[in-house]
Amino acid sequence: MTRRYLVTGGAGYVGSVVAAHLLERGHRVTVLDDLSTGFAEAVPEGAEFVEGRVQNAGRWLDGSYDAVLHFAASSQVGESVEKPEKYWENNVGGTTALLAAMRAAGVRRLVFSSTAATYGEPEAVPIPETARTAPTSPYGATKLAVDHMIGGECTAHGLAAVSLRYFNVAGAYGPYGERHDPESHLIPLVLQVALGRREAVSVYGEDYPTPDGTCVRDYIHVADLAEAHLLALDAVAAGEHLVCNLGNGNGFSVREVIETVRKVTGHPVPEVTAPRRPGDPAVLVASADTARERLGWTPSRPDLADVVADAWAFARNGEGERP
Repeated sequence: MTRRYLVTGGAGYVGSVVAAHLLERGHRVTVLDDLSTGFAEAVPEGAEFVEGRVQNAGRWLDGSYDAVLHFAASSQVGESVEKPEKYWENNVGGTTALLAAMRAAGVRRLVFSSTAATYGEPEAVPIPETARTAPTSPYGATKLAVDHMIGGECTAHGLAAVSLRYFNVAGAYGPYGERHDPESHLIPLVLQVALGRREAVSVYGEDYPTPDGTCVRDYIHVADLAEAHLLALDAVAAGEHLVCNLGNGNGFSVREVIETVRKVTGHPVPEVTAPRRPGDPAVLVASADTARERLGWTPSRPDLADVVADAWAFARNGEGERP
């Protein structure tokens, strides 16, 4: 059955991949993005594109939409420390306006792009959804505030919503990949070294209590992430707010990522050791049991080499072949 979806932030990395998946399933998609960090050319062919802020979603949202998938947010941890006001206005203020627009239009289904940054320093790994939430940055704090806001909307107004807490999203889906400015994610940074655009990759700390002394993170392929969003659209009933972690449940160290890039690309990747960064936990790995049980979701691309290979194709070409 063809449905109509609004994808806020659909010109960005994850939003564009999810929009592409929806279109491949035969749905109608409208992308709403102000292009502050997204790219017009990343909007998938076949989607209607509206350039605008999520704060003004009420101008375009009406009862013909079946659901909203919400990706529009500021997402740089470091910047959020320097400019917390931007994050509260964009992430919390923007979602407040979006929920009001959905309420007015009678659109009662939402999938929200949340984050593992809501947990902060983990007390144990793998991290379940029941773990204590204590974000260490304004970015994480604003995402947690939105999760609480959505929960209240579900209880008070019958919204059916799923918050998906991502761990480390990576890889590419054909022409849809990571293009952050500045880039802060490990895999694209290491690929920039392989391409000769950087001299070396910095390894921040090599004395962590991990097998090789470097931080361990859970990497999930962006296409697997997109599949979870499609499954989440029909996962809950009116009045329910489900929170799910999304990750592979396996961790890879910084040095494992660097070595995988060397093998996949065939290029040397010089590295330099740098001091630990404040607030970097030794290990962040998801428990994705809830997503498996409630969404019926299982990652189909768990191998790190596959994630790196897809990201490499995108980085090398600027865009990859369409899937």
